[in-house]
Amino acid sequence: MDGNGTTSVSPKPVKVHDFIDPVLGKANPYGVYDVANNTGWVSVGTDHDTAAFAVNTIATWWQRIGKPLHPNASRLLICADGGGSNGYRTRLWKTELAELAESTGLTITVCHLPPGTSKWNKIEHRLFSHISMNWRGRPLTSHEVIVNTIAATTTSTGLTVRAELDDADYPTRVKIPDNEMKALETNGILTRHDFHGEWNYTLTPGTNDTPKTGLH
Repeated sequence: MDGNGTTSVSPKPVKVHDFIDPVLGKANPYGVYDVANNTGWVSVGTDHDTAAFAVNTIATWWQRIGKPLHPNASRLLICADGGGSNGYRTRLWKTELAELAESTGLTITVCHLPPGTSKWNKIEHRLFSHISMNWRGRPLTSHEVIVNTIAATTTSTGLTVRAELDDADYPTRVKIPDNEMKALETNGILTRHDFHGEWNYTLTPGTNDTPKTGLH
């Protein structure tokens, strides 16, 4: 207590930037936001932020939340940023999605926001902004704190969020050769749209010839 009878709290020292802590490790949040149902899913990865991690998050969301909410769905529309682990130039992103389409039977359409326009992505305004407000001022001292704080995020408009730790390994520098990428299009698995096909494309469940990259 101080002289005025008020409880004083000593601030906890924290780092200014997101340097990796040698003891606590790293935390990579990747989220899925269901626009129609105002629900979010966030996987907190402890390894590298790769395309395999991103697609595994989508796959986990589909099994845990998406499929129960949309049991009759045959198509999935993903609105993604233009860069990062789900970037439009990333080959592994496409091959992992092709495997997800094959394993789920879903036809997956991806529409990337053009470079420099990710601030208009609804997931930023309707999910991650509220997560940021919810954990502001609270030191993120462990993976458990991060996951629990994300999952505790709600809004007056009904947003609910589920979060889970993903401690799987996601190696970097996974190379997808030219022939595998060409096979996706030759076999009709990857179809680029007429309007900016580099940003807009559809992956259709294919045959046993679909390249397998090991979806986690």
